[in-house]
Amino acid sequence: MTAPVFVVDQLDGIGREFVLDGPEGRHAVSVKRLRPGEDVVLTDGRGRWTEGVVKAAEGKDRLVVTDLEPPHEEPPASPRITVVQALPKGDRGELAVETMTEVGVDAIVPWSASRCITQWKGERGPKALGKWRATAREAGKQSRRVRFPEVADAATTKQVAALLATADFAAVLHESGEGPLAAAELPTEGEIVLVVGPEGGVAPEELAVFEEAGAKVLRLGRTVLRTSTAGTAAAALLLGRTGRWS
Repeated sequence: MTAPVFVVDQLDGIGREFVLDGPEGRHAVSVKRLRPGEDVVLTDGRGRWTEGVVKAAEGKDRLVVTDLEPPHEEPPASPRITVVQALPKGDRGELAVETMTEVGVDAIVPWSASRCITQWKGERGPKALGKWRATAREAGKQSRRVRFPEVADAATTKQVAALLATADFAAVLHESGEGPLAAAELPTEGEIVLVVGPEGGVAPEELAVFEEAGAKVLRLGRTVLRTSTAGTAAAALLLGRTGRWS
């Protein structure tokens, strides 16, 4: 099993020994119950990481890590995969972010589609966005990633269209699609952007805007998945087809 991952603010100037404290230290000592001699990975979540060995666990929230290597850097993956996720109801948004992070999505854009039951208005927006970002961080640690997905601010349909227009490959998942995502010609590098609609589906006027921006309308499969699972299934398909899972 690979070493557990913990997040630090930054790795610049880190020495051979480091004390992991606060919430991360508490998780390492009281939840993971790490003991001397076990390997750990420290990362900034932005691609930089280092590996060391537990020297001691002190109290309930201090882990002393020693024999740390000079920081390594994991280059950004290519092609980069961004999923535009329509806002699901309840806690299904966090579920979508969690599983997309686990499979390897690089960026997630919350989208306020016209048919979304949930709308991030007023104080609800920053609070919900904070939950999505915290979920991506925790799922990144759990899945042993050292480059966590970026979770953007909530986008309007116009902003999503602008993102699609600059992508090397852009697609909207929709049951009316003329072809399957599994047969689409994909780039070997650059940016792939995929749009996942809400439970009520992408509205015709939104679909028209996205097609005008250059997006293809494609089917994922023979069945219609929930919005909270469609992005993960589609991303897994793309990761396999582009060779990123090789």
